[in-house]
Amino acid sequence: MPLAMNREVFITCAVTGSGGSQDRSPHVPRSPKQIADSAIDAAKAGAAIVHCHVRDPETGKPRRDVHLYREVTERIREANVDVVLNLTAGMGGDMVFGSPEAPLPLNEKSTDMGGATNRMEHVRQCLPEICTLDCGTMNFAEADYVMTNTPGMLRAMGGMMTALGVKPEIEAFDTGHLWFAKQLVEEKVLNPDALVQLCMGVPWGAPDDLNTFMAMVNNVPSTWNWSAFAIGRNQMAYAAAAVLAGGNVRVGLEDNLWLDKGVLATNAQLVERAASIVTNLGARIIGPEEVRRKLNLTKRAPMAA
Repeated sequence: MPLAMNREVFITCAVTGSGGSQDRSPHVPRSPKQIADSAIDAAKAGAAIVHCHVRDPETGKPRRDVHLYREVTERIREANVDVVLNLTAGMGGDMVFGSPEAPLPLNEKSTDMGGATNRMEHVRQCLPEICTLDCGTMNFAEADYVMTNTPGMLRAMGGMMTALGVKPEIEAFDTGHLWFAKQLVEEKVLNPDALVQLCMGVPWGAPDDLNTFMAMVNNVPSTWNWSAFAIGRNQMAYAAAAVLAGGNVRVGLEDNLWLDKGVLATNAQLVERAASIVTNLGARIIGPEEVRRKLNLTKRAPMAA
């Protein structure tokens, strides 16, 4: 296929994630204040969108408490820098089985399964411009953990997002996830101007080789907007690859902790590095207001408590 470089690029910063990275770097934010401050710093460095999870302020372990999301939202909305807010809706689909010889009962300590309404409550209250929709079920890194998102659950959550006026960011970890996303658009669960994040190199989804990446890119409808990222050492290589293939860029501590070999990064430093790559390729970085116009987003205050 011919080169179709994107000349107007937005950068998303995935601020903290839900992986077990909290004890591997002092820069991984835990408390709502730390998460919001890191998001604001990323916005000042050039990120138009910040993608936020929340964590237990003491342990750093992933949480999905509405009051934590509300505090992050309010702090970001009250900041003196504008940024598009993207909250995860991926939590609450964690199924951890027992041993290979005794998969049931489930590991109750690690399993966290919520219903569609429960998983969407923080989105309903916080009203971000964007929230994520993990568009499929997959084996996810650990031996007995399955990230669980059934077609019925995705139809229900996607319908709620559309009704709320919050744009779903379709998280596609493999080509089948794109296939189902197109089905959701066909069924009018999602609006036709869809937004996709291509998630590369996450065990055990799509590997981050370029052949697989281009297969993913070629399965995104031409009328959709998309970004891409790869985890770990290939994060910055994918900043370039995404732009060259016609997409946008995601970086951040959710996906990679390192700026250089032996040098732990901050979110702002990762955004600055990505912005340098984008501009050196000859593209222009667009800000939050342009992104809202491009993606048809509405900025709103959270619901009153």
